Amino acid sequence: MSGLSAALPDFPWDLLEPAKARAAAHPDGIVDLSVGTPVDPVPSLIRRALADASDAPGYPLTAGTPALRSAIAQWLARECGASGRPGVLPTIGSKELVAWLPTLLGVGPGDTVVIPSVGYPTYEVGVRLAGAKVVRSDALTAVGPDPSVRLVWINSPSNPTGQVLPVEHLRKVVAWARERGAVVISDECYLSLGWETKPVSVLDDEVTGGDYTGVLAVHSLSKRSNLAGYRAGFVGGDPALIGELLAVRKHAGMIVPAPVQAAMIAALGDEEHVAAQRSVYAARRDQLRAALTAAGFEISHSEAGLYLWSTRGEDSWKTVDWLAERGILAAPGAFYGPAAEQHVRVALTATDERVAAAVARLSGNRT
Repeated sequence: MSGLSAALPDFPWDLLEPAKARAAAHPDGIVDLSVGTPVDPVPSLIRRALADASDAPGYPLTAGTPALRSAIAQWLARECGASGRPGVLPTIGSKELVAWLPTLLGVGPGDTVVIPSVGYPTYEVGVRLAGAKVVRSDALTAVGPDPSVRLVWINSPSNPTGQVLPVEHLRKVVAWARERGAVVISDECYLSLGWETKPVSVLDDEVTGGDYTGVLAVHSLSKRSNLAGYRAGFVGGDPALIGELLAVRKHAGMIVPAPVQAAMIAALGDEEHVAAQRSVYAARRDQLRAALTAAGFEISHSEAGLYLWSTRGEDSWKTVDWLAERGILAAPGAFYGPAAEQHVRVALTATDERVAAAVARLSGNRT
């Protein structure tokens, strides 16, 4: 019996352990700006909703409660400009969905999946799990008339670069895929975190005009609501594709726990906590950006999202080591594709005290 893991790349964060150990040896402790896990409290209204729903002895619905489905649909209409009637489905966070979506949609050997040239590593993992072929490309014209293309992943705002795709580009991707019978999947987990540019959903009327055929948008409450520990995500779009996902997921037991579904309803119905968290990240972003620039880094893109895509014009692992010597841990661009090997991803997700420590270390070491 051959292990499926043999077909997968090394787990990226395991490779970062030596640098993490060096950073942790700093006299004032590590400033971890690598993974991007939220550190701020879960909003109280969400915690109350979770607690109030904790008496949940029965099996929850894979499709989500009617109240949750309604909350997701209303959020997509309000925040994503989706005036049509997209299908919706809650998911166990977003990473689970990203990893299994090609398999759940029937992609397999002989099929091709297009992913961003610089992107979230789990896109490639999902393709490998399905046994399909990966093509990294941001220009679909370069892909050519390949009839084997089944799925096209796009990511706006991008993780790791923070780049935002304009409406015109989104329209072209959807049109290209529809001409070939391929499905467009848009990872929009950072949609609520636009800084210099307002991100646009692939479900926006300006892109699809209310016709979601062959289009799916993946969302997460991990970053906008500090719910990474809840594993709360959802997907919306083509009702036929959502129906297919639901049919398979029911068999596989891919179910969001009932208390988490209740918490999601509370999170989706309130934007005040999102605005408050945005202001916290904005302050951290301003401080880190200024410190990195003063220390000789160039910031690329980064107009949205939770990261500063930074470069010193050298191999990303060399930059990781330079930062680790100063007690700061960042993610090497090598994690995100060959085209990213001279950048590092610096997360905004550290406490104000740790961000201040990073700023002080950067300003005191400009060599």
